[in-house]
Amino acid sequence: MWFELLVLLMGTAFGYFRSGKEDIRSIIRQGLIYGILLGIVLGILSIFAPSGMSIDAGVQGAIGLSVRIIILVILFIIGIMIGDGIEMYRKNH
Repeated sequence: MWFELLVLLMGTAFGYFRSGKEDIRSIIRQGLIYGILLGIVLGILSIFAPSGMSIDAGVQGAIGLSVRIIILVILFIIGIMIGDGIEMYRKNH
């Protein structure tokens, strides 16, 4: 939970300190692509790990890791929206 809160705070800081409105769609697209690719690569690497994991465990690990990364990207984007909102509020007042 602390890690997710840290990601949300980092997103808020990112949205606040970067001037102007952020392009949320490109951040979502990049986050999904990187999340899926990283999950697949680490899942494939876990198949060849010396602990003797099976192919099924590697596929499940890749899917699980991809989902976790996508959730973190969504939290980061929510933080960016909060930071943009704070920036706009401070700019108007």
